[in-house]
Amino acid sequence: MTESGFVLARPTEHADKTRFADALTGRGGHPNRRLVVVSNRVTPTAGARPDSGGLAVALRAALQQSGGVWFGWSGEVRETVQMEPSTVADGGLTFVTLDLSRKDFDEYYNGYANRVLWPLLHFRSSLIQFSRQALSGYLRVNRTFAQVLAPMLLPQDLIWVHDYHLIPLAAELRKLDRTEPIGFFLHTPFPAAELLRVLPNHQHLIRSMCAYDLVGFQTQSDLDGFRDYLLRWAGGEELEDGVLRAFGRIVRAQVFPIGIDVAAISAQAEAADGSRHMRRLRQSLGDRALMIGVDRLDYSKGLDARFQAYSHLLETYSETRGRTVLIQIAPPSRSEVPEYQEIRRNLAAIAGHINSRYGEFDWTPLRYINKSFSHQILTGFFRASRIGLVTPLRDGMNLVAKEYVASQPAEDPGVLVLSCFAGAARELGEAVIVNPFDIEGMAEAILQGLDMPLGERKERWTAMMKILERNDITAWRERFVRALSATGRGW
Repeated sequence: MTESGFVLARPTEHADKTRFADALTGRGGHPNRRLVVVSNRVTPTAGARPDSGGLAVALRAALQQSGGVWFGWSGEVRETVQMEPSTVADGGLTFVTLDLSRKDFDEYYNGYANRVLWPLLHFRSSLIQFSRQALSGYLRVNRTFAQVLAPMLLPQDLIWVHDYHLIPLAAELRKLDRTEPIGFFLHTPFPAAELLRVLPNHQHLIRSMCAYDLVGFQTQSDLDGFRDYLLRWAGGEELEDGVLRAFGRIVRAQVFPIGIDVAAISAQAEAADGSRHMRRLRQSLGDRALMIGVDRLDYSKGLDARFQAYSHLLETYSETRGRTVLIQIAPPSRSEVPEYQEIRRNLAAIAGHINSRYGEFDWTPLRYINKSFSHQILTGFFRASRIGLVTPLRDGMNLVAKEYVASQPAEDPGVLVLSCFAGAARELGEAVIVNPFDIEGMAEAILQGLDMPLGERKERWTAMMKILERNDITAWRERFVRALSATGRGW
């Protein structure tokens, strides 16, 4: 059983074996090229508790429309290595998962992915805890994934690998003589070339990225960092716009800002409006203006600065006291990593200080919640919020920003306060853009949102919705798949 409570079935019965074989050979009702998605974690299938957004929701929405295979880690940790995959089919979509051994989890996931790559990619080089043992585990798990995945692949498949956990996967598949088009999409930021060189194995990592046929980034600045590294430090050359040669390979690098399923989220938020949770929320708020933040508990999200900005708002603008409530939902993540344990303690202390300093017997200014909610409940919370706070110190895209906008009622939309260091700021320029390192500036932006007239709120929301609808999850998937299908033609 996974963390979500969903049981992954093994193909032991005859019907399950047949369905598994059909999915892996393209006989499951999708005669066109299969899309094989590979990510660190695989989202649960039907019947499981919905995810709270992010990559899992985006990939599931994409795959449900195209059909195919989703391969990755189940989320389970065993004492020994598991080489036999677990599978389950859900319509035209088949999930294939592996468990990790305790050693793999400690070295690949906690060690290298989350204590080396994550801080590096989020411009926090001082937090990097590099060890050769962790690097060895990272490479070993990518090699294992490739060994299990390779026999399942067909020559006509398109393979789409996601995120920093699996950068070496294409190189490992190439060693196994797999020649299918393989694309890679990085959901996090990509650092400047000079910062990347802090990583002891930086050249090997970037060489592995060049084993892909197509490498996608969230923003132009991310792409510029990759291109700059290849040209300055890898002896690469640019053949044409977006096509580079390095390490004996030709790779196309392009920007593909990820979108959301706008219509589904809007409908979900509207449907949640009359739910029991929303009735309880409104009853507890009274006539106070709700502000909301929804972020995984992580140092890149700037939650301590957000709390301090709210404290500054209450201190400086006394008219907001008793009239506003900030709900911060921050599900714990990577609880085994010491840095994350410290973040949780620090945020709890700041929240306690704010509530003890400004709270009243009938008003708690900050509701700090360390648990997950279903995606539908969250969209209902977004819809009820006058201010959406998305203020990371660095983020690849941040889909919460887009989901907040899509959840708003057209007749009375809220205001998105958005960090200039989130990838979403490149698209959602009509949000109130802030620098998350400017505490006073963020407090002023919140006040601006609270005082913003309805007409201006509607104008900003309408402009952002047009962008979201034009660059939705389907457009993102189709653009990437189309570009991946075209790799090798003409360059």
